Amino acid sequence: MGVREQATWTRARLGTGGPPLDLLTARFDQHRYAPHAHEEFTIGVCVGGSEVIDYRGGHIRTGPGTIVVLDPGETHTGAPATTTDGYAYRALYADPALLSDGILGGLPHFREPLLDDPELVAALCATHTELSVCPDPLEAESRLPWLLTALARRHSTARPVPDTIPGAASVARAVRDRLADELLAPPSLAGLAADLGMSRYQLLRAFRTELGLPPYAWLAQYRVARARGLLETGLRPAEVAPLVGFADQAHLTRWFRRVLGVTPAAYRNSVQDAA
Repeated sequence: MGVREQATWTRARLGTGGPPLDLLTARFDQHRYAPHAHEEFTIGVCVGGSEVIDYRGGHIRTGPGTIVVLDPGETHTGAPATTTDGYAYRALYADPALLSDGILGGLPHFREPLLDDPELVAALCATHTELSVCPDPLEAESRLPWLLTALARRHSTARPVPDTIPGAASVARAVRDRLADELLAPPSLAGLAADLGMSRYQLLRAFRTELGLPPYAWLAQYRVARARGLLETGLRPAEVAPLVGFADQAHLTRWFRRVLGVTPAAYRNSVQDAA
């Protein structure tokens, strides 16, 4: 078999007009990183093979399903752990502030860079994969800060902020109404949180507690409901998608199937046949 050296970068935006966050999907048989450091936290999940990383004067060896957290400014390398298997991983590069929203005492510190947390691995991989396909700003801002806060709360030395949000119901209603009113270009959650005098983590906590799902998922379901009405008038899925705020027909189709179990085209055909 030939050597596999593949790497794909995706840039997501944390909210409309928000700061960037880079995602890397990589599969290497031989590639060796030179010693380097990042200004951001580097959070990686090994999904195949094994990588050895020089870090803090020692060596880290990854395996499938492990999380690696490298602190900003820490010099590290990366190379295959064996001469035969190579390594594959998903990584994201997070501004330090994204990990400090739901904790006390400033930036988190991770004593151990190698973490075992299957639930968080699954959530990080799913989020990474979906945002790499369609880096929707509201979805990125709803999911990534939440997961990074969970990472810091579970595995760093920091203490978590209290989870009780006063007035959570009114906060959730206010955010829901703004999203519904501005479904074509939804406001950033950071901006909404600032308007409400709270942190983005508190906003996400209030919304999830009261409505049972994150803001991007609520808005996607609202958009699907609006799309149904337009499809029933005879409009085609490609015409409907931009009218309700989806990036394209594929984006509409993914959510339509998740919510209703059929494609928008099949739904349109069924209601037209019935008419």
